[in-house]
Amino acid sequence: MHQSPVKVWRNQKRIRRLLGQEGAIVTWTMIHVPPQGFSSFAPYPIAVVALDNGETITAQVVDHNETTLRIGQRVVVVLRRVMEPSSDGVIPYGVKVKPL
Repeated sequence: MHQSPVKVWRNQKRIRRLLGQEGAIVTWTMIHVPPQGFSSFAPYPIAVVALDNGETITAQVVDHNETTLRIGQRVVVVLRRVMEPSSDGVIPYGVKVKPL
């Protein structure tokens, strides 16, 4: 899959703005059957996070302990690989959240 340079540039601006932002988990679920390109991550939790700046994002939770993952848990936005590398070898990075 090839992304246009404009989409990559816009996404990088969004990523830079979100990195380091803190917030709390509003709700979360565990993905057991992932879409194409995400199979190496399964099973993985996805959370809706209310950031302290008023923005709401949906992101994968990383570096977590599944037994302690809960609504209201404080998290921080981090940069991580978001999908399998493309056929041309580009490794896509994006935002995920990890517990504080």
